[in-house]
Amino acid sequence: QVQLVESGGGLVQPGGSLRLSCAASGSIFSIYAMAWYRQGPGNPRELVARIMSSGHTYYADAVKGRFTISGDNAKNTVALQMTRLKPEGTAVYYCNADGVVIPSGSGPLEVWGQGTLVTVSS
Repeated sequence: QVQLVESGGGLVQPGGSLRLSCAASGSIFSIYAMAWYRQGPGNPRELVARIMSSGHTYYADAVKGRFTISGDNAKNTVALQMTRLKPEGTAVYYCNADGVVIPSGSGPLEVWGQGTLVTVSS
């Protein structure tokens, strides 16, 4: 069984920075991509950033230039460095792993973390 554990959420002032981390655990051969999603009050869940095992990254327009996603394939971890945070960045941030290959699986899995709350407020 594969699990994702997130950390780093908390309260930060507008314009401040915060770093989120996520680690995948379990018997894992490989992960194709890891990503961060968020769901703010009254909003649907949205993709924030994604990184492939190749290192290729994607960012939502709302966070381009402010957020940086990074990953470590050997450790099955991903981080999201958030800078110049805005109040609208207040949300529960979820770690996601896609294309997770495990020894006994019927196919690649998609796994979600439990979410970590980020509150951007003065």
